[in-house]
Amino acid sequence: MQQPSRSISSSQVGIHPKLASLVKRHQHSEWREPLAPHNQLAIAALEEWLAKGSGALIVDSFCGTGQSTAALAAMYPDRRVLGIDKSAHRLARHGEQSTDNYLLLQADCEPLWAWMNARQIQVEAHYLLYPNPWPKPSQLKRRIHGHPAFPLLLAMGGRVELRSNWQIYVEEFGLAMGLSGRLGVVKEYQPTEPLTLFERKYQDSGHTLWLFTASRPCDGNQMMV
Repeated sequence: MQQPSRSISSSQVGIHPKLASLVKRHQHSEWREPLAPHNQLAIAALEEWLAKGSGALIVDSFCGTGQSTAALAAMYPDRRVLGIDKSAHRLARHGEQSTDNYLLLQADCEPLWAWMNARQIQVEAHYLLYPNPWPKPSQLKRRIHGHPAFPLLLAMGGRVELRSNWQIYVEEFGLAMGLSGRLGVVKEYQPTEPLTLFERKYQDSGHTLWLFTASRPCDGNQMMV
């Protein structure tokens, strides 16, 4: 029998006091990092895959085993779905790819975001499902919204959806999006069919699940969802 999952424990009890200043600083800086060999291989595979097909692009960043990527591909058969995760071990658990409209890549997300932005590739939707919460206050810069590559995510456009079982993480993400001109909604969420193994485990353990959604930018102004 599967053991219940523990709730996230943190000494942080609210929005990190340095979040706003960090987000604003990253808005005026450019993320740069040497391109590692495994990221170069992933970019080559992505470029080849994009050249072969058509249809709007959905990105599933930090996709873990790729279960959510396959589920999204089944939900949107006329779209192309890209799943990215840095762990070869997690992706190896996926097994055979079930359809042709999705691709799983073992890579760091940030270099692929940068590559897509450099080629002005816009996405229809971007999913961020239960990323590592990095719950220690000192780990703010490791969270998606505190990372210097956060502006790259924003530049890709599209509808953005983030889910987590840590309310503070989702509220921080929503604040960072708002400070960047992308207003959205934070709310409790109960999935009818879990998209990831973590989502199923957290739901079965009785955790409250949280969702942030923001619609795509429209004429330079963000619509409320």
